[in-house]
Amino acid sequence: MFKQLDLPDVIAVFPLPGALLLPRSRLPLHLFEPRYLAMFDDALKTPERLIGMVQPSKSAQGNEAPPLHMIGCVGRVTQFSETEDGRYMITLSGMSRFRILEEIDGFTPYRRTRVSWTGFERDMGPADADPGFDRATFMDLLSRYFKARELNADWDTLKEADDELLINSLSMLLGFEPEDKQALLEAPSLTTRRETLVTLMEYAMRGGDETEVLQ
Repeated sequence: MFKQLDLPDVIAVFPLPGALLLPRSRLPLHLFEPRYLAMFDDALKTPERLIGMVQPSKSAQGNEAPPLHMIGCVGRVTQFSETEDGRYMITLSGMSRFRILEEIDGFTPYRRTRVSWTGFERDMGPADADPGFDRATFMDLLSRYFKARELNADWDTLKEADDELLINSLSMLLGFEPEDKQALLEAPSLTTRRETLVTLMEYAMRGGDETEVLQ
């Protein structure tokens, strides 16, 4: 089992607006751009098989690469399959958040950063707890949110999911704006993430700008 001491100081990063990866969660990705196919091939050549997911902080100007948020989450490639036209469907299993220290100039077509894992030691530990979680009230809000946004859900699966899986899965799947996704990522605890998630759902039902589609 990996420990933070096993994580490298330099990682490849995939800047994808709205795509959120959280520790102990899984994110499916469809890779087709040549630079990200190269990133994937290079990741498979390493024993860790790591790719960092990070949100661009704003739109790029012209041909410039967009600046990145300072905090992202690294995932390990745990599943992949190749399509007939050379694309890949992969699954990243979230391991730990990181803080970007600097971007590394080099010869790879994808972006690489030097990172610090300090401050995120709990990410590779046991599942986080939310002692004040009122599941009945939360599920009622979720039901009203899905109805208002005309979304479907597997309610049996949601009801059976443990607290962390439920909150993290919704944080990743619901189509909030990238800046809102970043706030969910940076939440220091499961309780804070749940409170942020509740605020975003309530805001959306009051007529906010949150998009109506699942990723």
